[in-house]
Amino acid sequence: MFTLSNSLSLLRLPLAFVFLSHNPTLRIIAIILAMFTDSIDGYIARRSKSVSRFGAILDPAMDKFFVYFALTVLCIENRIELWQAFAMVARDFFLMIFAIYLLAAHSLKNYEYRSIRWGKVSTALQFIVLLGLCINIVFPVSIFFIFILLGSLAFVELFYRFKTT
Repeated sequence: MFTLSNSLSLLRLPLAFVFLSHNPTLRIIAIILAMFTDSIDGYIARRSKSVSRFGAILDPAMDKFFVYFALTVLCIENRIELWQAFAMVARDFFLMIFAIYLLAAHSLKNYEYRSIRWGKVSTALQFIVLLGLCINIVFPVSIFFIFILLGSLAFVELFYRFKTT
């Protein structure tokens, strides 16, 4: 299913590899392009009526790959501490707990994959923090705890949506 929206999602894969360059300008451009493709791929899919289960999985997978790759490079460069990187992806730990719950409830196969409000907020904040790290902004510790809060809110949102459908 290579639609325009899926192609935009896939574009985040090579954009992540730009982080292998030590050039902050190239990294900032990669983040901005990743943010742009993330913001319009779903819109294009809905507008062109090409929404698919594949696209619903591909989009967040490419977001995660981009963020994980960038965080790994920044950790190796000692520009972010490991605990801070883990805090930034806390939402994904909560998502795994939810997926385990769905497996235990024998509901994973029938679950309808859709984006959630707190997931979008968390992804946007990840991109903003990545931008800041590229220009050497030092973030207060509280920013990283906000990621943990957003992850728990995403979990509650997923669980509530599952129970009410």
